[in-house]
Amino acid sequence: MDLNIILVLKAVIIAIVEGITEFIPISSTGHMIIVGNVINFKGAFANSFEVVIQLGAILAIIVLYWSKIWGSVVEFFKLKPSGIKFWTNIIVAFIPAAIFGFLLNDKIDEYLFNPGTVAIGLVVGGVLMIIIENKFRNKHITKSVEKINIKQSFKIGCFQCLALWPGMSRSASTIMGGWICGVSTVAATEFSFFLAIPTMVGATALTLFKTGMNFSGGEIITLIIGFIVAFLVALLVVERFVAYLKTKPMKVFAVYRIVVGIVLLCLIKFTILI
Repeated sequence: MDLNIILVLKAVIIAIVEGITEFIPISSTGHMIIVGNVINFKGAFANSFEVVIQLGAILAIIVLYWSKIWGSVVEFFKLKPSGIKFWTNIIVAFIPAAIFGFLLNDKIDEYLFNPGTVAIGLVVGGVLMIIIENKFRNKHITKSVEKINIKQSFKIGCFQCLALWPGMSRSASTIMGGWICGVSTVAATEFSFFLAIPTMVGATALTLFKTGMNFSGGEIITLIIGFIVAFLVALLVVERFVAYLKTKPMKVFAVYRIVVGIVLLCLIKFTILI
C-alpha cells in the first residue's frame, strides 16, 4: 500500500481546518484553499479530498441533531404536515445552488479556486455581513426552524448560491439570507446546518463522479483519516458556535474575514502567497 505519511499529515491539517470552519461564517473552502497553498496540498486528489471530507463535518450535524432529523424523517413518511414542511423547505432551498453548481462547476474550479479570489470573497462577505446584520438581525419574526416557510426557504437557497464563490462561505450566505427574510440568527444557523446535508452530499457525489473514484489504496486511507478528523473537530465546534450565537453578534467573524482577506491580498501583491 502506497501510504504517504507526508500526504496524510497535510490531509489531517486540512481536515482540522474543515472541521473548524465548515459551520462558522468564514468559508471552509476558502480556508482550505489558503492553507492548501501554504502547505502545498494541491492537485486532483487534494481537490477531491477537500470536498469529500466535508461529509465528515456533515456527519457531526447528523449526530448532534439526530433526534430532530430522525423525527422529521419519520413525520415525513407518516405524511405529517410538520415533517413534509421541514423537508420540502430543505429541498426548495437546496435547488438553486444545485442547479448553478452543476452548470458552473467547471468554470468555478477554473477561475475561482485561488487565493486571490478567496481573499476578495472574504472581504466582500465580511462587509455584507456587517451591513446586513446591522440592518436586519433584530427585526426577525421567525424564531425557529419549524416556523420557516417555503418562500423564506427559497430566498435562503438563492443566497446560498453566493457560496459558489470560494471565500463567501455557505453558512454566512444562508445566515445573511435568513436575516433578510426575517429569520432569527439561531434559526437561520440551524437551517444552514440542515441545508448542508443535501448540499454537501450532492457536491461530493458530483466530485466522485467527475474523478471516477480513481484513488489509490493510500489515498483511500488518507480520505478516511481526513473524514474522521473533520467529523471529530466539527463535533466540538458546532455546539459552541450555536451557544455563542445565542448571546453574541456575528460581527467578530466579519471583522476576522476582512482582516484576513486584506492580509492575503497584501501577501499576494508582494508574491509571498501565490
